[in-house]
Amino acid sequence: MSKIEVDQVDPQSGTTLTLGTSGDTVSIPSGVTLANAGTATGFASIDWQSSIVTAATLTAEAGKGYWIDTTSNACTVTLPGSASVGDQIILTDYARNWATNAVTIDPNSLNFQGRTTPQPVYNTNGQSVDLVYSGATKGWIPNSDDDVTFETEPSPYNIEFLVIGGGGAGGYDYGGGGGAGGFRTSTQSVSFATVITVTVGDGGAGGGGAGASGSNSLISGSGLTTITSAGGGGGATPVNPGISGGSGGGGARNSGGSGNTPSTSPSQGNDGGAGGTGAPSYSSGGGGGAGAVGGAGSNSTPGAGGNGTASSITGSSVTYAGGGGGSPYNTGNGASGGTGGGGRGGDSGTYNGVAGTANTGGGGGAGGFANPRTGNSGGKGVIILSMPDANYSGTTTGSPTVATGVSGKTVLTFTGTGSYTA
Repeated sequence: MSKIEVDQVDPQSGTTLTLGTSGDTVSIPSGVTLANAGTATGFASIDWQSSIVTAATLTAEAGKGYWIDTTSNACTVTLPGSASVGDQIILTDYARNWATNAVTIDPNSLNFQGRTTPQPVYNTNGQSVDLVYSGATKGWIPNSDDDVTFETEPSPYNIEFLVIGGGGAGGYDYGGGGGAGGFRTSTQSVSFATVITVTVGDGGAGGGGAGASGSNSLISGSGLTTITSAGGGGGATPVNPGISGGSGGGGARNSGGSGNTPSTSPSQGNDGGAGGTGAPSYSSGGGGGAGAVGGAGSNSTPGAGGNGTASSITGSSVTYAGGGGGSPYNTGNGASGGTGGGGRGGDSGTYNGVAGTANTGGGGGAGGFANPRTGNSGGKGVIILSMPDANYSGTTTGSPTVATGVSGKTVLTFTGTGSYTA
């Protein structure tokens, strides 16, 4: 290898000096310092534009810096439609007017801070935004933007909630019908990255005594008002009154349980119907429903379960939270459950109570007078979220059913524990 040792290399003619030919590699050894006292072009540097941008639009190019004067109007800057890792663009407030007329950045189909929408807006006087392209995943990232904000953070948006508690079970031995789970709705504004935790209550289990109450369903999250729908109250036995809950369990020779317990406004449910108290009027009362009080037992006629309440959050009208039907004393047929998943009460000696329908929060039907006497279980609750399609993040746990395009809404139906991240 030849070696040339000189103090200075000048062109033989003209003012241009060329090192090597096309395809060659010019290697600079480690430890060598290149000192530039002139003007370097063609290297990875920012070429600041001498003209001041005053127009309402600018199509920016990689490797350039722009002075943007928004004294007269706002400006939308369109970034390149394709970019390579390391591409850099700098935008600077020339006249300190961005707070009056902002600069909006159109990412031109590429990601900006990991998202394509909304378009970033810079509106701080004297701001300078140094953008570097990081690759397809995160796209353009502000290397510095003075206020260091997450400019593509979506605006808060509204989510509608339907929260149904688990239904109570029917009572044993011509017991009362189970009360429906609480029925509550809410519409709340949620902020980007808010984690909404969803807990769906189970229905109460039937057995050889007073029906078990259902479990609470609830949604919660930072900045949200927690919405809890109480489990339905269990149905009575002849020696145990109906239990209070979202809706109260029906009575059996005694009183029904209170609904709307704990109290909410608007009410989450209704009282269970009282059972007959004097021979032969021992027929039991129906469990309360979200829309109506449970029917009272009289003579040999048991009380029907209170009807539930309809909701169209899924795009169709569906009724939830019906109370369980009561059962007769000695002879006769069980009463019907309330609309919205309430189970039918048991017949005397021939027909056991019917369980509340799963994921409606319906109360379970009461047990019959003679074997089989066991009251049946309440239906599990459900929680449903509805939000604009454009805002749906796609981030969930717990495997909810997802329906999109429901009149422009995305609907999440949770039948178990899970979460949604806005």
